[in-house]
Amino acid sequence: MALEMRDICEKCEASLGWEAEAFICSFECTFCPACTAGMAHTCPNCGGGLVSRPRRKEQES
Repeated sequence: MALEMRDICEKCEASLGWEAEAFICSFECTFCPACTAGMAHTCPNCGGGLVSRPRRKEQES
């Protein structure tokens, strides 16, 4: 089962490509680095910790 690679920050709606730095919780809520820092690495949806999302190369169509 692959991670759902969401392409925008759930808080500020910044664009997050597959190779962009992003942070996720265990439910795959996705945030940009600036929002993650502002939330003290805590997901506002579930209260879990936000960790660095692995990067994945864009797949060609």
